Amino acid sequence: MIRISVTVLVLLALWQGVILATGLPPFLLPSPGAVARALWTHQGVLATAFLKTLTETLAGFALGAVIGCGLALQMAASGRLRRWLGPVVVVSQTIPIFALAPILTLWLGYGMAPKLAVVALVTFFPVASAFHDGLTRVPQARLDLARVMGAGRWAMLIRIRLPSALPDLATGLRLAAVLAPVGAVIGEWVGGSEGLGAVMLHANGRMRIDLVFASLALVVALSLGFQRLIAGQLAARLERYAG
Repeated sequence: MIRISVTVLVLLALWQGVILATGLPPFLLPSPGAVARALWTHQGVLATAFLKTLTETLAGFALGAVIGCGLALQMAASGRLRRWLGPVVVVSQTIPIFALAPILTLWLGYGMAPKLAVVALVTFFPVASAFHDGLTRVPQARLDLARVMGAGRWAMLIRIRLPSALPDLATGLRLAAVLAPVGAVIGEWVGGSEGLGAVMLHANGRMRIDLVFASLALVVALSLGFQRLIAGQLAARLERYAG
């Protein structure tokens, strides 16, 4: 906690130093004080937007994690499915999310559904990739021993591969936790009237750069807090269970 506080203070000092050294006007780079005033003045709007983005982040992350785990288990259990699904999973990550988000909005409407879809799209891949690597990296000697003892394919997957892959799953969840809030904000930019992304978009249109930075600060806080929650709770428990 102390390290984070010191880092924040150093960044704020550098920020203020850049303004003093360059003389940039507030509409290009507001001061930390101006951003703090925007946070206080618009605390009601920002609090509501924060809760909206947090809800989208949590729900989309859960959806992406379930999809990623399901795909990893299916690909680890069946070589045929792995050959079919592997390229599809990779191709899904080559499409820029900014290009796909408007299409999802057209398909799913302007409610929460397209935001959840965007978050799920950016989070399922690190989960699926890391978990699949863990499931397929079990020593062959352990699998051969289980096979000799009469274990079937699914029994080996659940009793041997799955426990061994939990640390890799934890790594994938940590990576996905960083991306989830970003996906929610992108979805709000493209087709939303609520959330921190929408506040940033509207504030930018009115040249309220201080409010843009205030919203951005909350997005950063959400990303760090969410990643810390996943890393400190869920991922750590998975690693302890595997150990």
